[in-house]
Amino acid sequence: MAKFTKAFWVANTVELLERLAYYGVFIVLTLYLSNVWGFSDVEAGIISGVFSASLYLLPTFLGAYADRIGFRSSLLIAFALLTLGYAGLGVLPTLNESAGLVSYANETVFSGLRESYLQWSIVPVMLLIVVGGAFIKSVISGTVAKETTTENRARGFSVFYMMVNIGAFMGKSVVDPLRKSLGDSGLIYLNYFAATMTLLALCTVFFLYKSTKNAGEGKSFREIGSALLRVLGNVRLLALLLIVSGFWIIQGQLYATMPKYVLRMIGPEASPGWYANVNPLVVVVTVNFITSLMKKRKALTSMTVGMLIIPLSALAMSFGNQIGTAHILGLHPVAFMMIVGIIMQAIAESFISPRYLEYFSLQAPKGEEGLFLGFSHLDSFFSYLFAFGISGFLLEKYCPDPRNFASAADYAAATAHAHYIWYVFVAIGLISAVALLIYGKIAAKSQKSEQGND
Repeated sequence: MAKFTKAFWVANTVELLERLAYYGVFIVLTLYLSNVWGFSDVEAGIISGVFSASLYLLPTFLGAYADRIGFRSSLLIAFALLTLGYAGLGVLPTLNESAGLVSYANETVFSGLRESYLQWSIVPVMLLIVVGGAFIKSVISGTVAKETTTENRARGFSVFYMMVNIGAFMGKSVVDPLRKSLGDSGLIYLNYFAATMTLLALCTVFFLYKSTKNAGEGKSFREIGSALLRVLGNVRLLALLLIVSGFWIIQGQLYATMPKYVLRMIGPEASPGWYANVNPLVVVVTVNFITSLMKKRKALTSMTVGMLIIPLSALAMSFGNQIGTAHILGLHPVAFMMIVGIIMQAIAESFISPRYLEYFSLQAPKGEEGLFLGFSHLDSFFSYLFAFGISGFLLEKYCPDPRNFASAADYAAATAHAHYIWYVFVAIGLISAVALLIYGKIAAKSQKSEQGND
């Protein structure tokens, strides 16, 4: 432990705080946008999709800027923006509540400004979080790389990965107690909690972080833009990005569909934050074992196994609404099958994620592996852009907001086919798995042809 520098430990500590804040808010973001701001499921999905997709596109570009101004300055800017953004998500409903108070079930709540441009005042506040979060993604991992040596770098990134997952677990754990004790108001106070965490991180950086990263280094925006065009112009890489996006579209439903789905199908006693925590827990437990198990297999083989599991996970999630029993092992059947599906998704992730980065790096031109790896998460950009939008349309059609129905019988009829939502993702998963199988065969033939020409 003592071999790591002070800057390393400070960076990892603030990473934990940032992930704690982010996942606490993100797991119920669509719920917050609908229940607090009054956005429709489709609108909430589009806003959340653009928000999350941007977090996977901007880090490479903002990382270049961070290299030029220094990591300490970048972290201060990032946490200042995040604190303002999260605090804004808490303050804005209070400032606008007089224009958006509506009575639901004898309870007066803020429902948004449906016919007013003021409803969209939330967008610039969310932009602050996007820019701040994009800085964090590039700077923290850069600090870990800078503050470690070849001897302890693997261990350093292992500590970093652990901090990310601890933060994710803790952040999601805060959600359900707040929501259950305070109702929709808990979704507002959650943002104040997130702002407190990022403010604490800001103070930690200001007083304790001493950067060894010199400003003025790194790639220029022009070089990075040129690399992006080369990635998009590389047919093999682009095909891989789009195929693997199918996995992340389904995985993204952990945030896009699952919270609203379980709350609407089970009721307010559901605990989406705890269900979501199953994912990082299973990944941490299985990823090293699965990677070791598949180490003698090709990267595409491991990825294909994961891609074949992912449609089965969506199918498992669909069963919850079709099981007639009241409980399974003490859980509502929707909750039980959701957890089964989440476990399967986590196992699929353990097969796919580590080997995807390995394979992606091998497709990059020699000498540009690092630059190209900066765009390895474009699959998440593409998938989140569509995952939330698709979710919004499906929720409105098959699992709508219960507050829009006069009676329980009407709502039961409207949600009789709620499980159809998951059939769509089964289809996406199957198409992606078949596409990867075809991709593998074409790649193998291409490799043989290239070897034959040497």
